[in-house]
Amino acid sequence: MKFSRYASAIASAALLAATVASPIQGETGLAPPDEKREEENTRDPVLNKYFHEPGGDDQLGHYDVRYFHGIVSYEERTDTQRHMIRAYLKFFNENGLDTWIAHGTLLGWWWNGKRLPWDWDLDTQVSGATLDYLGQHFNQSIHHYVSEDGETKRDFLLDVNPWIWERERGDGMNVIDARWIDIRNGLFIDITGLSETHPDTNPAVWSCKNYHRYRTSDLYPMRESIFEGVPAKIPYAYDKILIEEYQEKALVLTEYEGHDWDPSKKEWIKTQAQIEKEAKEEEERAKKKAEEEAKKTE
Repeated sequence: MKFSRYASAIASAALLAATVASPIQGETGLAPPDEKREEENTRDPVLNKYFHEPGGDDQLGHYDVRYFHGIVSYEERTDTQRHMIRAYLKFFNENGLDTWIAHGTLLGWWWNGKRLPWDWDLDTQVSGATLDYLGQHFNQSIHHYVSEDGETKRDFLLDVNPWIWERERGDGMNVIDARWIDIRNGLFIDITGLSETHPDTNPAVWSCKNYHRYRTSDLYPMRESIFEGVPAKIPYAYDKILIEEYQEKALVLTEYEGHDWDPSKKEWIKTQAQIEKEAKEEEERAKKKAEEEAKKTE
């Protein structure tokens, strides 16, 4: 399919976003102390990993092991992520800190201003300067959230990786710079910082530790929009960023991960086959859990 056919669709998405000036902040000062420079050359990659998950697949790889009590249902994940991103964006807005949604979360915004219902986690980005500030002032802080109707109350942990000073990939064990974690079940938002890592040889190119690179003009000036009912910032060249990361088909494909796009409702609807598949998986998990409990009582 020619992407030009869908230019009008992209333009309509842009109507959600008003351009605002928000220049990238300068160098962060994220430099390691001498002892960390020495440790970098001798550390054990596995032992030095800061964030840990209960497993490495699509499901278990998206929980913080400290707060994991089992895989949650589709409905609980939906509820958790909606309130989690609202709480996150509210915190950043109230404290005047820059952040914007990224990766699959940005793709969800493109479709209907909401998360993709099959996404296991949410993704945001911050500037290196903001990342530094979070580490100095908000690390290990608990944030209390109350929904607008007063019916939902949650606590979230903002946890900053102590290896944020390392702006290259390193051993690959600490590519996630921070997380916003629901301490009830361990689901989280991944927060990655963007830094101008080689200003002399590659100026105006900002990258994270997972090899995502953006030019200043791709990011700024940021656009103001709405995500899950809360004010959110969107990269200026969001269409370019999404196509480079997911290809054009991600902006037009209407069947994905057991969901169909309903244009009349502007929602992704779970297919009957997916409903039956999840019911079977839930039945198998319950059976396995019952067997494990039975073994404990023998």
